[in-house]
Amino acid sequence: MGGFSIAFRRLCQDSGMASPTARPPEPGTIITVAPTGSVHRPAEVPNLPVSLDELVATARDCERVGASRAHVHVRAPGGEPSLDLGRLIDTVSALRAETALVVQLATAAVGAVGEDERLRVLEAMPDMASCPLGSVNVGDDVLVNRWPFVVECHRRMRDREIVPEYEAYDLGHLAALRRLLAEHGPPVGRVHVNLVMGLPGGMPGDADTVVAAARLLPPGASLSVMGLGRVGLPVMLAALAVGGHLRVGMQGTLSYAAGERVRNNAQLVARAAGLARIAQRPPLSPTAAREFLGVRAVDGD
Repeated sequence: MGGFSIAFRRLCQDSGMASPTARPPEPGTIITVAPTGSVHRPAEVPNLPVSLDELVATARDCERVGASRAHVHVRAPGGEPSLDLGRLIDTVSALRAETALVVQLATAAVGAVGEDERLRVLEAMPDMASCPLGSVNVGDDVLVNRWPFVVECHRRMRDREIVPEYEAYDLGHLAALRRLLAEHGPPVGRVHVNLVMGLPGGMPGDADTVVAAARLLPPGASLSVMGLGRVGLPVMLAALAVGGHLRVGMQGTLSYAAGERVRNNAQLVARAAGLARIAQRPPLSPTAAREFLGVRAVDGD
């Protein structure tokens, strides 16, 4: 066995693989839960968390099984998407009081929502917020993100010390990110990109696209993926293979397996956490995720 072990170590070294006994520690995985989104309606998805109490309970459950961030869309009392500033402030406050999660607000909502209203989301002072990098066709509709809006979103986040998560819906958006950074400077915190994969009109959800995106990132940037529907599992596995992070949740996934509906968001987070452990990149704690992303401390931290 001794001769085999020596030969195996030499093979690992010659092939560029790390020796099992000299392998550097693997980085952990940030698992983000996106529990609600702005598309599904409670009448269609009764277990969708839409009230503030439901959202907080979901966040606690997801933190217990491995989530370190929450990507939050807020709903009105009737279940419709809302960018009401009072509700946003209450949501950020409640999540901070009841969890240690990094709180990220979405700056987008389905429907005719003006750019000023979307930018006002930042006045709720979350830890992070989404910063879209461009427009994309979504079926017969268009998710519009004009370049001036992208720039203003980036600028206002920096002014408020909010860390952006740059949302890429297509590979060309990563070129837009390089332009944004070159023309308008770096953000607060780490340059962190989330790939939204599998939209009908956006980038496909497959391993080749994840690898291509990883190669297009600016130096030092980190990557997260969210695959919609059935592409969720393949892109999670590909992301872990390239050192990326994971976003899961009922925003984009309602089926756990063929013929099996998702019970709750914690079920999806637990599966992602299991995959991360199999990849030897276990889930990062909220504190570690905050440090990795460069999220500012808030009162009480």
